[in-house]
Amino acid sequence: MKARWKLTIEYDGSAFCGWQRQEPGIASVQETIERAIHGFCQQNVTLFVAGRTDAGVHATGQVAHVDLDLPEKYEGYMVVKAINAYLRDVAVAVTHAMIVPDDFHARFSAINKLYTYRIVCRSAPLVLEGPRAWVMHHELDIEAMRASAQHLLGQHDFTTFRDSDCQAKSPIKTLDRLDFELLPYDGVGGIEIRMHAEARSFLHHQVRNMIGTLVQVGLGRWTPADVQDALMARDRTRGGQTAPAEGLCLTRVDYPPC
Repeated sequence: MKARWKLTIEYDGSAFCGWQRQEPGIASVQETIERAIHGFCQQNVTLFVAGRTDAGVHATGQVAHVDLDLPEKYEGYMVVKAINAYLRDVAVAVTHAMIVPDDFHARFSAINKLYTYRIVCRSAPLVLEGPRAWVMHHELDIEAMRASAQHLLGQHDFTTFRDSDCQAKSPIKTLDRLDFELLPYDGVGGIEIRMHAEARSFLHHQVRNMIGTLVQVGLGRWTPADVQDALMARDRTRGGQTAPAEGLCLTRVDYPPC
């Protein structure tokens, strides 16, 4: 029975060029899962994804859809188990699978995305989690960063935080959430900062460019007013650095009820 399947996917992006399939010999998350699907059902498929993550970016709640012709007896847990059997040697896993209506689209049906960015502040290197967080050897002024983030909420022209290769038709986006969570990290003074950014959609590198700019505030190099001025300038050269990819994770994608 041919049906459209919605897959929820988790991956460590460290070993991949990003989500999107590239030329032969370059590892991508998309091709890795497509090959796994072919392994269990011998079907050549194309996965359509909610958001194409860059090289080094992780996901715990990525969503893709794929059309599969499987026996009617197949249930979601069986598809998960079958695909994951061919993903044992890579840092990718399908965590959930379900049949959805034929008009469901992983990207165009999405109504909200949540990205989480992790920064760990401590003097020692991150031995175990180096590929999964941005380590800062300085304390950050979180309250100043929170105040600065308020200038970015709502609908704006985010050209200042847009990558030059961004293919979006418009730089205007609505940022619904940008807040901060502070957690003890290692029991000896290390602090983890988790920044949560939520919107229907984002420009290419928008989250990483916003985080890189807010870190300048946290370090005392910028003021909240500087962030507002940078936003209003609509000029990428007026923004802060692009935060490293390893700190970013696509945490959740929301859809209307099926």
